Amino acid sequence: MVYDRRGASARSTLRLGRSRSVPLSTSSNAAPVQRRAFLAALTALLMPSCKQRGLSAQRARVISLSPSTTEAAFAIGAGALLVGRSKYCDYPPEAQNLPIVGGYADPSLEAILALDPTVVIGARGPAGPALEQTLKARGLATFFPETESFAQIETMLEDLGRLLHAEAGAADAIARLRAKKDAVSAAVAPLPRVKVALLFDVAPIVAAGPGGFPDELIRLAGGENVITEGGPYPTINIEILLARNPDVLLDGMADTGMPGGGGPGIPRDAPGFRELSAVREGRVRSLATSTALRPGPRIGDGLASIARAIHGDALTRPL
Repeated sequence: MVYDRRGASARSTLRLGRSRSVPLSTSSNAAPVQRRAFLAALTALLMPSCKQRGLSAQRARVISLSPSTTEAAFAIGAGALLVGRSKYCDYPPEAQNLPIVGGYADPSLEAILALDPTVVIGARGPAGPALEQTLKARGLATFFPETESFAQIETMLEDLGRLLHAEAGAADAIARLRAKKDAVSAAVAPLPRVKVALLFDVAPIVAAGPGGFPDELIRLAGGENVITEGGPYPTINIEILLARNPDVLLDGMADTGMPGGGGPGIPRDAPGFRELSAVREGRVRSLATSTALRPGPRIGDGLASIARAIHGDALTRPL
């Protein structure tokens, strides 16, 4: 999950039935055997539910509340199982034909229940704990994995593939992601690292800090994040930005298809900002594509777009 103005992250848990819950660890060091056991437990409970509805396990009814998990379902070949989405789920184009159940942070319980889902999926987010508890009380299963790194995105794809009986499609999606990541690494390897700041908001200034997914993207794209303390999404003042004086300023306030996206952009003429070298020398670059900061199956393409934004014409190898 990237920075979201509307709230904090939710705990990732598989909620099963009215009285059972199985915590699901999706961290990058989670043992594959543990994940298989958790997903097997969920599938075992979903299958009787599907039989009661006259459906096979392969015909689960899935609602996705985040753009990244909607993309993931289609990328692994399980898009036909989706019966609903949030209003931010805009890719692939066929996803827009699905009924909308509200926003990512504020979905409608009535709309969800009306679609009679067997499982509700989404990335961790502000709706997480309360929504999961409510859905659990209605006998529904949920799958809300953490996606704060490339490794966790791969784990999400693998686990979702197992959950929706699309293991081969998940393996293909992971292979494509890794191939793009390797291509970017090879392209930026001979280039000097560039000092970078990535901003998500300017009132107050919210930046990409250490330990978060955007920080990993900057490093993998051949950049050096100048914000080195304060956590993944620190609030900083303009004096800190002036002192660090990045060579490139990345504008992460363009439309990312998530709550909080689509801001006014970096105010280049504002006091403080106009003194930055990156502003004076024309190296403010917008991340205008939703792939850049959306932690889903297209994140390899997002990494490539960040590399192009950081290095500009110096990046001569096609990505």
